[in-house]
Amino acid sequence: MHNSEIEELEKKQLTEIKKNDFGTLSIDLGSSTTVVVFQKENGQFPEPLDLPPISRSPGQIPSLIWQSSEKEEIYLIGQQIIDSNLINEDKENQLSQDFKRWIGSPDIDPVYCSKISPERAGEILIHNIWEKVCKTVNIKRLVLTAPVDTYREYRNWLVKVCSSLKVQEIALVDEPTAAAMGAGLEPGSKLLILDFGGSTIDMSIVALEGGEGQASPIAQLVRFDGNNLEGKSTQVLRTAKVLGKAGLRLGGKDIDRWISHHLLPEETPTHEILNKAEELKCELSKVDIKETLIISKKVSTTQTKEKFLKLSKKGLEELLIEKGLLKSIEKIFNKTINNAKRNSFKLQDLDCIVLVGGGSQIPLIKKFIRSLCGSVPFITPPPVEAIALGALKLTPGVQIKDVLNKGVSLRCWNKKNEKHIWHPLFLPGQPWPTSKPLEIILGSSIDNQLSIDLIIGEPEEKGSNEIIYINGIPTIKEIECDDRIKKINNKVIYIPLDPPGEIGQDCIKLKFTINDLCEVEIEGIDLRNNNLIAIQNLGQIR
Repeated sequence: MHNSEIEELEKKQLTEIKKNDFGTLSIDLGSSTTVVVFQKENGQFPEPLDLPPISRSPGQIPSLIWQSSEKEEIYLIGQQIIDSNLINEDKENQLSQDFKRWIGSPDIDPVYCSKISPERAGEILIHNIWEKVCKTVNIKRLVLTAPVDTYREYRNWLVKVCSSLKVQEIALVDEPTAAAMGAGLEPGSKLLILDFGGSTIDMSIVALEGGEGQASPIAQLVRFDGNNLEGKSTQVLRTAKVLGKAGLRLGGKDIDRWISHHLLPEETPTHEILNKAEELKCELSKVDIKETLIISKKVSTTQTKEKFLKLSKKGLEELLIEKGLLKSIEKIFNKTINNAKRNSFKLQDLDCIVLVGGGSQIPLIKKFIRSLCGSVPFITPPPVEAIALGALKLTPGVQIKDVLNKGVSLRCWNKKNEKHIWHPLFLPGQPWPTSKPLEIILGSSIDNQLSIDLIIGEPEEKGSNEIIYINGIPTIKEIECDDRIKKINNKVIYIPLDPPGEIGQDCIKLKFTINDLCEVEIEGIDLRNNNLIAIQNLGQIR
């Protein structure tokens, strides 16, 4: 036996999970596959958990839910559905798949046609995993991951889902940051992370602080329940700082729909057709395959006729370019870099590029990223497990300083133009929590005004992309105007004016800050009588 084999055997013996072990559980809920990894609290090597009958392999659970009874809440989970040959038999919308992309979305496209709501499907999966894991180990900390583009809505959903779980600490980290930690680079490194998953593309620039003396104090990792991420881990303190990030709700599942529509435009994309399209995509993504080699997949159509999905590597690449995928990635890249530049970053500072998620394995995507970044080396950790493993490295000995993915604006009265406008408060790429407050003076817009109403929103950048569905086909659409504002939380703060304000009169001076939970807080003073305005919370942003 070679020395390397002996070392691997010793590592396995040291990390073998036993009943009643205490430690940290990491769950990375994916559009196609959900990854579950456990690490004992003494800091030993993380171990994927095998959870039969729902897991396909240790640590990997297909993100599938099947409602087997309408009268009672009886469900099949993950691999159970595949083993029961139900994946292609969904005639009554009992199957829920690709539900992650719709969690927290105000509008769910008819392309998602399950009887089970996306939020409910995710809840069933997480609770089922929790129930099975708790029979094996004792969980002291639960670490969950979230996509960048829908971080706030996704987080709010996770808070509700996890409220009934009996665990001391629950933490959340965005998926690109977890991927950076999973790459295992030295402190001081600067990474570009591309996470191309089943339903989202996330990109970020992350700096692993340290390497040149003492790391500066930074904010705590995002917390759900107010508990700090503390423990007995022997891991050395490492820090990560997100310099810039951006995302788009588009992923590998959308490519499957593009393929099926391109090859069988007259057919409704059934589960079988989409699964075969995914298989075709994966085979055409192999590095050593010839560009002109045509691969064929036999499918059954809605008329029970046999047809074939036929495509070459070159054909796939032409389809992705035609659909605007590369242009969208370039826009995400530029937005990420521009945000990072506000934090004194230059492209030549990059040490490496980390690719995670199944979509990042497509040769065209790798080639395009290389064209944007030059000769920066690639690191390709295990694309499926990388994020869950990185999330474990973030606790309990790692802290995060983050940046805003989107800006924050305040709706206020413009005296010069005599109309309400959206005034920028915080810009994309700004670090939080804020080191000092932002001061703004507000006045009355009418005579005898009894209160000033505060509403905050997120500006939508001109030139950014959004995904719309036209007849079930995902389509990339560019945001054409630069004054679109999305209100945050639909929340209004009313600040009473006593005495009432007069038109054009400066009434109050407010101080805006972002706390360590990424919530906007305000306090201030009435300029007319020096009365203090108590601290109020405008809600969570990010």
